[in-house]
Amino acid sequence: MPRRRFTRAELESFRDAEVPDLLPSNGQALRLLFVGINPGLWTAATQTHFAHPGNRFYPALELAGIVQRTIDPSAGMTDQDRDHLRELGIGVTNLVRRATARADELSRAEFREGGEELRATVRRTQPEVLAVAGITAYRDAFGLPKAQAGRQPEPFEGAALWVVPNPSGLNAHETVATLARAYAAPATEAGLALSPIGERQ
Repeated sequence: MPRRRFTRAELESFRDAEVPDLLPSNGQALRLLFVGINPGLWTAATQTHFAHPGNRFYPALELAGIVQRTIDPSAGMTDQDRDHLRELGIGVTNLVRRATARADELSRAEFREGGEELRATVRRTQPEVLAVAGITAYRDAFGLPKAQAGRQPEPFEGAALWVVPNPSGLNAHETVATLARAYAAPATEAGLALSPIGERQ
């Protein structure tokens, strides 16, 4: 699918839009639920999580061997891509539903409200493992200013909880390789069979 191009005005028209959760269907188990901060404008425009061309989420999943296909969502994820994630038991949701150009446009009140909504989502969908992508957002959502990245000591509504790096291109501290290592840990706990690119036959 060819990559789309958007003008600034087109992207701005998607401000405050929402993107549906990507969740397994037809009784499939939810093994690993990734939680983004909130949709960016490109994500809202394509109705596809982590869709901005500069986002490293899907390249990191592929490098880690969590997914077995190249997913380029910048033009909108294909049905085959969504089915691949669902068949693996992978889902995606957000702490805050509304789309903004940057996460720092969100208020702490929105994060706290989003945290409560996430609790309800986890109770309803019952993932085995939860991976929140963004330590600052996690701290703000749950009032835990001293929380550290990595596996958290307490489960979250019954799910094992990890806080992993945000894959946004704005997060200059991370690379695809470091993100892949960070995402592999919760995926392994969720029982996903990893097949990194260098180890595939």
